[in-house]
Amino acid sequence: MNRSPREVSALNEKPLHAALKEWYAQAEDRLEVAVDGYIIDIVRDDLLIEVQTRNFAALKHKLIRLTAHHPVRIVYPIAQEKWIVRLAHDGQGTLSRRRSPKRGTLDQVFHELVRLPHLFATGNFSLHVLLIQEEELRRYDRKKGWRRRGWVTHERRLLQVLDERLFAAPDDVAALLPSTLDETFSAADLASAMDRSIRLAGRMAYCLREMGAIQRVGKRGNALLYARTERRP
Repeated sequence: MNRSPREVSALNEKPLHAALKEWYAQAEDRLEVAVDGYIIDIVRDDLLIEVQTRNFAALKHKLIRLTAHHPVRIVYPIAQEKWIVRLAHDGQGTLSRRRSPKRGTLDQVFHELVRLPHLFATGNFSLHVLLIQEEELRRYDRKKGWRRRGWVTHERRLLQVLDERLFAAPDDVAALLPSTLDETFSAADLASAMDRSIRLAGRMAYCLREMGAIQRVGKRGNALLYARTERRP
């Protein structure tokens, strides 16, 4: 039996994606709408809203095409709190449930945003980050789960939304820069001020530069130096 794209999308929908879409949708929104050859999660007036629970790379070409003609918003969850549930081998019960010591933070969005920061320059792109509490269900699979002693992620479930932040313009993203930074700074300075890895700080600097929120102003040894871009009144 041939299925429509909308039916295929619904069949493949994961619990976290479905729960976030339900949480985000408003009464007058339309769900699973075909626009320019794509199925859009939520259409709110002229705004196209896509819930993305994994990497942004899968959406890159879709977003480039859609933002050329429509305002588009990505809704992206970060697990501020996570409970890890190990399923019984028969899938009918649980072996354990524990709270992960890791806590997600807002700036982790740069690990994904690094794939498409230039979209902010279109004026048709926004990003809504949700800090959530979630359950991560794991099942035992000896062949696939060698990195976790045989345990692989089966699905993710939303428990609650704890906080949210909308980034509608480059200045909104630049507001994440620590106030303690000097007028000029390197990625290493940024990492130190944020108490984050140099890898994350480098991605943040790249994103902000691509958006035009900061600019290169020189070098200190081999390190690039940046400064906030002055905005015209």
